[in-house]
Amino acid sequence: MILHADLDSFFASVEQRDDPRLRGRPVIVGGGVVLAASYEAKAYGVRSAMGGRQAMRLCPDALVVPARFSAYVEASKQVFAIFDDTTPLVEGVSIDEAFLDVGGLRRLVGEPEDIAASLRERVRDEVGLPISVGIARTKYLAKVASAVSKPDGLLAVDPYREEEFLHPLPVERLWGVGAITAAKLHADGIRTIGELAGREEAELRTTVGKAAGRHLWALANLLDPRPVEVGRRRRSIGSQCAIGRPGKPKSRPELEALLAGLVDRVARRLRAGERIGQTFTLRLRFDDFGRATRSATLAHSSAATATWLETGRRLLDAAWPLIEEKGCTLLGVTISGLVDGRSQQLELPLFPHGPHECGLDAALDRVRERFGSSVVTRGALVGRRTGLEMPTLPDHVPPRRPHRALA
Repeated sequence: MILHADLDSFFASVEQRDDPRLRGRPVIVGGGVVLAASYEAKAYGVRSAMGGRQAMRLCPDALVVPARFSAYVEASKQVFAIFDDTTPLVEGVSIDEAFLDVGGLRRLVGEPEDIAASLRERVRDEVGLPISVGIARTKYLAKVASAVSKPDGLLAVDPYREEEFLHPLPVERLWGVGAITAAKLHADGIRTIGELAGREEAELRTTVGKAAGRHLWALANLLDPRPVEVGRRRRSIGSQCAIGRPGKPKSRPELEALLAGLVDRVARRLRAGERIGQTFTLRLRFDDFGRATRSATLAHSSAATATWLETGRRLLDAAWPLIEEKGCTLLGVTISGLVDGRSQQLELPLFPHGPHECGLDAALDRVRERFGSSVVTRGALVGRRTGLEMPTLPDHVPPRRPHRALA
């Protein structure tokens, strides 16, 4: 049996915990864009990623507070310590949710429901936060159960009544169904998971594509063999920044400066996890809310800031005619194809990322780690904003394993 534990309105709950004046009142974290909303604010229709002005129109009495990422990171560490104390099989999904495999703890601890109840009590008593937990035979069902149980609830899905629980739910509950995919399914007459499960997989492929069709059909038919993966590492690292309202064009220097800031941020996270990547993706959103991506793959994996910045600038150059035509309201970068940087095959001359890049990158990383990420910045970024750097789970460096011949 698998638990999916998910902290309720995490950022807003931390603010309400730390400031008694906010308890029981609608709270919005973040001004320009809603980073989190308390359940009192959600009752008015306020949602994460919503514009601040729209949120205040929906809920004029909401209290807006600035984000305190250090407080959220500390609370996350405390909660994950409780997870790790509950079972050694923990897979972090984000800083406020995780999967826990408790199937082997029946004889030692008790039934999954008892373990979940104890976990919720400990998080409430030791960290002061509400948490919802879903229990099921698979990861996907456990995640759905925790969402259905919110706020501050506990729901176990009977293995013999899984279809009865899942199939009446709307297709939006399926893992991977966003607004665009949901609209395609609705247009095809599919509104519930049960209706989707009754279709042939080949039919879904024509509606949402081959990969998505196979994925959604499997989940709707209760086929999810994925185990809880301890120490699972990211397959990609990215960051993005909204850059203004439609109709307000940005100059080439402004976008190049923003690109540099995003690349700095992502490359620093790569090196912190001792990772190297091979593919760079530039993501754009236009004034008409259309989107486009441009990507390039390096001949050799790297974590060097200069290498990725040069690649990003080439992609921005290629996309510039489109940006001039359609405008740009969001810029994002992602580095994927990640592997362990310690396994890189060196080539002559024997420098892992170029003879001059690594020393400078490492020195700047150490300065920022000690004194803060904003203490050293590029001249082009002085006075400019590159968006908030949202807290994430640390990408833990796995221990080195001796070669079999040496073990």
